[in-house]
Amino acid sequence: MKKARRTAAGEALSGLVLDLFRLTSELLTVGDRLVAPLGLTSARWQILGAIVAAERPQPVAWLARDLGANRQNVQRIVNDLHADGLIAFETNPHHRRAQLVVLTGKGRQAFEAAMELQAPWMNELSDGLSVKELETVGRVVRTLRRKLEGSETVA
Repeated sequence: MKKARRTAAGEALSGLVLDLFRLTSELLTVGDRLVAPLGLTSARWQILGAIVAAERPQPVAWLARDLGANRQNVQRIVNDLHADGLIAFETNPHHRRAQLVVLTGKGRQAFEAAMELQAPWMNELSDGLSVKELETVGRVVRTLRRKLEGSETVA
């Protein structure tokens, strides 16, 4: 059997993926520390952000889809947010059992406080990087994500 070899681009992408895994881990760790005084974690902050970003209230399954996350994990975090009074559930007129998730006033305050902490963090992280460089990385990441989302096979 012939051993598969990476192309030069495949080799570069493999290194980038490893760097992205490490970056994700660091972002989550630092994000957790950043919002811990607000009673949040990076995961809770991410869910609150998805609720804010949605054009209208959505059920958990849609939030999970938008985040590219597992529905059961999102449901667990949503339940925790609900227990803490940061989100509420509304009746979904289109589906009896899939309630809509909405922010409470307390949830909106927590999210806005997190974003106030996030702005200087992002400014510091972006120091020395050009907008053009960051936009290029963003395009590459979005392109890879779209390719993965459209892929039915795993090599």
